[in-house]
Amino acid sequence: MRTERRVVVLLPLVALALLSFCLGFVDAATSILPKPANLIRNYYKVHNTCHDAEAYIRYQVKLMWDKDKSITPKLLRLLYSDCFVTGCDASILLNVSNSEREAPQNRGLAGFVIIERIKTVLEKRCPGVVSCADILNLATRDAVHLAGAPSYPILTGRKDGFTSTAASVDLPSPSISWEEALRYFKSKGLDVLDMATLLGTHGMGKTHCRFIEDRLYNFNGTKKPDPTMEKSFLNDMRNQCPPRTKKGQGDPLIYLNPESGSNFMFTETYYQRIIKHQAVLGVDQQLSYGDDTREITEEFANGFEDFRKSFALSMNRMGNINVLTGDQGEIRGKCSMVNKKY
Repeated sequence: MRTERRVVVLLPLVALALLSFCLGFVDAATSILPKPANLIRNYYKVHNTCHDAEAYIRYQVKLMWDKDKSITPKLLRLLYSDCFVTGCDASILLNVSNSEREAPQNRGLAGFVIIERIKTVLEKRCPGVVSCADILNLATRDAVHLAGAPSYPILTGRKDGFTSTAASVDLPSPSISWEEALRYFKSKGLDVLDMATLLGTHGMGKTHCRFIEDRLYNFNGTKKPDPTMEKSFLNDMRNQCPPRTKKGQGDPLIYLNPESGSNFMFTETYYQRIIKHQAVLGVDQQLSYGDDTREITEEFANGFEDFRKSFALSMNRMGNINVLTGDQGEIRGKCSMVNKKY
């Protein structure tokens, strides 16, 4: 399978387009960046509704990041869980019975307080103007920039969704196959480069042992470990994640990228570990299986700037999935509930 949009050495013109995009020249990348209707750059400034909205968000993110750098992976997972379900409509933020955030796949999500705090600040300065969906996208952009990724332009003007149900959550298992993962990303309008790039967010943060138990003790029902795991790494993971054989036994948290650990910074080590068969999650290790994803993984492992440029574009593309604009949604007064209940 060949990819239509490549950042690897095969297509240097695409790398140039990515660079132009990162510098803010969005028109240079229009052929590979679909633009949702009614979204524009600096929406709140152009419409003179909250001139300094993005500056307010950036300031609040910096205050929180200085105290707790783990807000970056928290916001990344929150945005992913939002956009990949019903679209980037802030539905993941709704705190109601049987909502998306209560789905088993979203257990352990954090970052809600961060977005609500920013929303409270903006409501004092520009009441009823800035959507929670835009706040989540902008705050995540600013947090990943602080963690070493490039800043990138975000088209704004999103509206917030009215509904959120646990039944709508179709996020795949971390043990999903390479082929299934690619089909899933393509169903959201993304491509193989987006998949290989966005999985790079697993280069920081933590996960629960339950998500890798199958790789450690019963891979594909064999009652043996995943044979692709490097032996010393397997032993280390088993020490951190002992078999859960007793009722009520704990489910420890482990770092997704031991090289990054508590630094919560983007580095190329995520991709280097895949090459060495030391990826924590099965879906990450499977990037080494496909021809395209293996090429991309090797390129990112050897050239961190290529990853940074691709990350900026793929994050922007993800933030444009099934966006609500105009009368399709609302501007919530509080991110955890729709206005009729506020």
